Amino acid sequence: MLTTVGNKKKNKSAKWEAALMPRAIPLEKVRNIGIAAHIDAGKTTVTERILFYTGRTRKLGEVHEGAATTDWMEQERERGITITSAATACKWKGHFINIIDTPGHVDFTVEVERSLRVLDGVVAVFCAVGGVQPQSETVWRQANRYQIPRVAFVNKMDRVGADFHNVLHEVREKLGANGIALQIPIGAEDAFVGIVDLVEMKALYYRDDLGIQIEHAEIPADLKETARAFREALLEAVADQDDVVMEKYLDGEPVEPDELRVAIRKATVACKLVPVLCGSAFKNKGVQALLDAVAAYLPSPQDVPPVVGQSPLGDEVVRAPSDDEPFAALAFKVFTDPYVGRLVYLRVYSGRVAAGETVLNSRSGQKVRLSRLVRMHAADRSEELPDAGTGDICAAVGAKEVTTGDTLCQLGEPVILESITFPEPVISVAIEPKTKADEEKMDAALERLAGEDPTFRRYTDAETGQVIISGMGELHLDIIKDRLFREFHVEANVGNPQVAYKEAITQPGEAEGRYVMQRGGRGHFGVVTIRVEPMEPGGGFEFESRIVGGVIPPEFLPAVQAGARDAVQSGVLAGFPVVDLKAIAIDGKSHEVDSSEVAYRIAASRAVRAAIEKAGPVLMEPIMSIEVITPDEYLGDVMADINGRRGQIESMETTAGGSRAIRGFAPLSEMFGYATALRSLTQGRATYTMEPHSYRQVPEKIQREMVGRVGVTRPASDDDFAG
Repeated sequence: MLTTVGNKKKNKSAKWEAALMPRAIPLEKVRNIGIAAHIDAGKTTVTERILFYTGRTRKLGEVHEGAATTDWMEQERERGITITSAATACKWKGHFINIIDTPGHVDFTVEVERSLRVLDGVVAVFCAVGGVQPQSETVWRQANRYQIPRVAFVNKMDRVGADFHNVLHEVREKLGANGIALQIPIGAEDAFVGIVDLVEMKALYYRDDLGIQIEHAEIPADLKETARAFREALLEAVADQDDVVMEKYLDGEPVEPDELRVAIRKATVACKLVPVLCGSAFKNKGVQALLDAVAAYLPSPQDVPPVVGQSPLGDEVVRAPSDDEPFAALAFKVFTDPYVGRLVYLRVYSGRVAAGETVLNSRSGQKVRLSRLVRMHAADRSEELPDAGTGDICAAVGAKEVTTGDTLCQLGEPVILESITFPEPVISVAIEPKTKADEEKMDAALERLAGEDPTFRRYTDAETGQVIISGMGELHLDIIKDRLFREFHVEANVGNPQVAYKEAITQPGEAEGRYVMQRGGRGHFGVVTIRVEPMEPGGGFEFESRIVGGVIPPEFLPAVQAGARDAVQSGVLAGFPVVDLKAIAIDGKSHEVDSSEVAYRIAASRAVRAAIEKAGPVLMEPIMSIEVITPDEYLGDVMADINGRRGQIESMETTAGGSRAIRGFAPLSEMFGYATALRSLTQGRATYTMEPHSYRQVPEKIQREMVGRVGVTRPASDDDFAG
């Protein structure tokens, strides 16, 4: 009997794997989508229902019970939030759907960024009560940057205060999107029982708790006028984008549902319309209709423009979405699995590749063997793939020396696809291992974590010798610390969070740097004059040589550039990195025998540091964009507290639920512990969100205090560069 049961399970697994083979499904039936939204809008619950209704899972996993399939990390299940993006796949009505469930917390926005980079469509989930929230806007801007078609799903229609029409208005007003309702709800809050399909002009009622028994009926009498008005608005919006619908609409002829779907799809793929649907994922209402919309309106890999990259020589290379093209894939995520080691997540843009095949990493020029290919189902990597083709999202086991943003391509057909840019960390803590054994384990663990997360940095402070780890926020570093302790079993002491300040200059400055040394025999000689100039915010660091007449031999200019780059790693005020600076080499001297790379590197570093001192150096601090939702009776106290934290209130409005939404900016250094302070001020009734916005000059008084407290950092010594 046990053998029979085992065979049945094996047969079911084989049947499922055969059904998931993507080439068995035409490329036009493939959908690569992401589920994205503000924290607590219900993204993971939507994903769980999709997996259940498509047969990918047998039971419903609830986030609040720590049983969600895509929230597989211990930290995710304990906190009830998504921390890392999780990939899975399913089938729906002849379509193959790759899904990435992304985090909603701003500290993990890198997971959204790299997921959107490789996706063809997005389901943007909005809370029917909260509407368009700050992280919703961030995700929307990210999708705009990549020109990704979207479908909006207004979730939590069963919640007290749910208002579909308000959310639809906010999608249009706050996001500037051409949001068009394809559905309207039947009831709201406890009375939410179904939806009106405006394409078919039919009502859908959900008659059981699992949402499987769906009754198609006539539109309720009290909603008929509203439905007709929304249908008219839908036809007008689509007619503006489609000539066939326009002609029928102007002639007063009926537009058939299939004709309307074709036109909606065309406009959605072109990012000219955003279909808006509604439901309650937790109460199992509206998810099947959302799946229908994903299949009907979001693009296949064939519907998006061919991917454009560069050859190693800088020529433009175009890869069409076809298995007949040379293989090209982008590595968008790296994860270390405790059992199989390094997993590199790939999006295949063209061609096919077999498991065991060797490909080229076009960034490094190294050959990479893809020993195994697997399709991920959250943390489950048991589904082996014999090969992967255009449109696939899979993971390669092994693939050493591949990092996020690398392009893997066919040998002899090199192409470098556009990489992924990530924000700089804004917060740091010092971490010290308790024992020598912990030190070795910590070094290995931090290296692995940095390889997985491009927004996580680690370095050793030159002054104190401490290891400093940096991230996007307090929660981000809390998760890193928790993983160090639990996953890697590292015992360490962790300091208090510190702000990642930077330094900048306010005016041009110029100085000469010299390094001349004679020790008998051949010495070292390097003299260089460098001018520094401020750049626009976000400009980073640039180097330019205006050396003429050979006063510095050309072979030493790379050393001059390296020395200038060394100097900006530690500023002259408090040792923070110098940003938004351009260094220009304008003059110098050389010696026919003693000139050396070491000498010019040290001389350039000294010149830049001296020039910075003359260029009005200032400290720059990270400024956070904040939004506080508070009951009206606490408004005065909350505003006074924000002002006391050097915050600036930009706007204030009344929310749909009658609370007040305060939006503004505040320095990160003043916002540590704000969650506790806000709970105290409002008896736990207010909420807030915060995300990095920009860097701004620290007020002069505070700068004097900080510089006095830290002390001026030592000048760069010869030993720093002698190697």
